[in-house]
Amino acid sequence: MKLSDNKVDVHYTNKENFSVTLIDTGLETNTAGRLKLVEKYVGSETFMLTYGDGVADVNLKELVKFHKAHGKLATLTSITNPSRFGEIESDANNIVTSFREKSADNSNWINGGFFVLEPGIFQYLKGDMSTIQWEKKPLIDIANAGQLAAFRHHGFWKCMDAIRDKTELEEFWNSGQCKMENLVNKNRS
Repeated sequence: MKLSDNKVDVHYTNKENFSVTLIDTGLETNTAGRLKLVEKYVGSETFMLTYGDGVADVNLKELVKFHKAHGKLATLTSITNPSRFGEIESDANNIVTSFREKSADNSNWINGGFFVLEPGIFQYLKGDMSTIQWEKKPLIDIANAGQLAAFRHHGFWKCMDAIRDKTELEEFWNSGQCKMENLVNKNRS
């Protein structure tokens, strides 16, 4: 794809029933502002949103099916919090009573960054949103209104927020384990 020439190369001939629209929202615009700027392209359709810095094997058909079934304005994909560090518990005398190395705490679900949204979410994006994070105000307001559901994803998920993440993902790719059957239920590290 060459955006400077408005040229897109199609590498596969499978036809899917969806469209992709690329919108320049500006370098300094924060996530809520970016979302607000796509409102005119969404119309009355359900749409999907991701940050673009997560790699996962989320089943999008199941995510959309879950979203449609509960009737809320927004669904986020939740994942268990993959710990980067060993976790300890200690008693009142600072004696370690439990130690777990880099566990995936199945009781601590976090935002995995893949969303299905209804156009009604734009009512939470009023005024100047250019400096507002989607997660800081609008998403909290949507949750407080009882309009946010969580689709629990148990498969592969990895963020790419830092060089360390990039290196880990490249090592994983180069290992040859990136076949779909190897990604399902892969232990997150």
